[in-house]
Amino acid sequence: MGVSRAIPHRLPLAGVLRLGRPSDIWFKPALSAVAAAAPPNLTLLALGRLDLAMYTMAGSLCALYAHDRPYAARARALAGVVLGMVGGLAVALVAASLTCDAVVLVTVGALLAAAQKALCDQARIGPPGNVVLTFISSASLFAPQTLGQVPDHVGLALTAGGWAWLVGMAPGLVRPHGPERRATARALHAAAAYAATSGNGDGHTRARASAAGAVQDAWRSLLATGARTDPTRRALEHLVVRAEAALAAPADTDPEPLRDLARDLRGTGPVPRTGVPTPAAAAELLGVNAELASPARRLWRRPATLTPIAARTALGCALAGYASLALGVGRPYWALVTAASLYQANVTLTWSRGVQRVVGNLLGVLVFAAVAPLAHLHPAALVLCCLAFNFGAEALIGRNYWLGSVCVTPMALLITEFARTQDPAELVTERVADTLLGALAGFVAAVAVTNRRAGDRVEQALTAAERARESAARLLAEPRPEPGALEAARRALTAALAELRATADAASGEWWQRALPQERVVLAERSGHRTLAATVRRQGLHFQAGTRATQTTATTEDGRP
Repeated sequence: MGVSRAIPHRLPLAGVLRLGRPSDIWFKPALSAVAAAAPPNLTLLALGRLDLAMYTMAGSLCALYAHDRPYAARARALAGVVLGMVGGLAVALVAASLTCDAVVLVTVGALLAAAQKALCDQARIGPPGNVVLTFISSASLFAPQTLGQVPDHVGLALTAGGWAWLVGMAPGLVRPHGPERRATARALHAAAAYAATSGNGDGHTRARASAAGAVQDAWRSLLATGARTDPTRRALEHLVVRAEAALAAPADTDPEPLRDLARDLRGTGPVPRTGVPTPAAAAELLGVNAELASPARRLWRRPATLTPIAARTALGCALAGYASLALGVGRPYWALVTAASLYQANVTLTWSRGVQRVVGNLLGVLVFAAVAPLAHLHPAALVLCCLAFNFGAEALIGRNYWLGSVCVTPMALLITEFARTQDPAELVTERVADTLLGALAGFVAAVAVTNRRAGDRVEQALTAAERARESAARLLAEPRPEPGALEAARRALTAALAELRATADAASGEWWQRALPQERVVLAERSGHRTLAATVRRQGLHFQAGTRATQTTATTEDGRP
């Protein structure tokens, strides 16, 4: 079993605040946030009921989710987010109407935050995850409320959530395959980056893991789009297979054609068609791994893997809220939200997120202090400032969490001012104290609640990868495997290797656990990728180096050749 280690890694500081490249679709969630929030807020402004804007904002903020999903899957995901948001709001409002005991409300908020974290992680809903849900429910716990007002306020949130759903789905009318195209382009670009690396250093390993993850994401996106007979989907499938071939045999791959394909996919032109070069390989494309063919199952994680993070969230939020109350803060929801925002896959990542949150919030309260006099000039100025920060938060948060928090913090503070104007100095003082308390309590809970099963999950992932490699090797030994069997085995092995790397990375930053089998992980990855290369050679999934696939038949965005 190995020897337990108290602190396996130093807590990082270098690079935690480094800015990355913006997302290729950074403007989509930013514009969606404004489009979803502006009509409800401006309507309430015209009616002189801006005090109700906090409830409509609950629904409007649902437009931030699921921008990377195909529209069929996005419709379901957004509906789930809206229901989750409204459900959390309803519980919080009922609790607020039944009691004024701050300790009870903090306890309810901590339990809600844990449930929201577990559900968002289990559904793999993606950014912004549980943080927005927790912000709305926690703030609502400390809003003056009567039981009779709850249905109307929940109805406002549900109405705004319906509008947010329409905003999120609207781009599909113009570019129905946009998300799948972007996912495929990322897979091609990542595969090209991997093919361009050499050696067995850390850079090569990171590029391989990134490419494997991008390929898996592309398959998930395609498998969520519906019928395989759709011409656009079939064209994209062939492109993902090309990325897989590069992943399995990088030495045989010219990265430039892959980059050309990725650029073409990100544009508005037709989808490049690149036929698989042999009839046998074309037949292999029809063999879809049964595990991948169930995207709904792959989008959910096993509840057992979420228990430590859910427990950390509940404990950290409760500690943060109680500490804030002990300092005399009457509505300690900001400390609770700060703690809830920290929890990542392991303790090391949680520490990094804590540093980013503290830096972003402290700068954000300074921005709020500077903007508050302008926002207090007129209710319209308050609405416009809130919308501007909403756009800025989503535009910047992809570069680094702290940079987005510089806009998130003043936006959140302005939302609380919709009901009544508050003293900026008092708000700033309370938010600074709550930020520091929330970050400290949240990290203490992350350290206190151990995740000893992280090592077990690495062992399970290793076993799965080794079995997948053995299955592929057996098929390679057969002179004539069944149609589609080798393709299914190749995809199963690709998925298992991607899961192994993700599991090992998550476990490597966890504390209070036995030593990980790093050598066995590296050996399993190397042997697995050698087997993948053999399947690629057997299937004939090679393409002529330097040939641009766009010179062949193309498919338009609506699927017409």
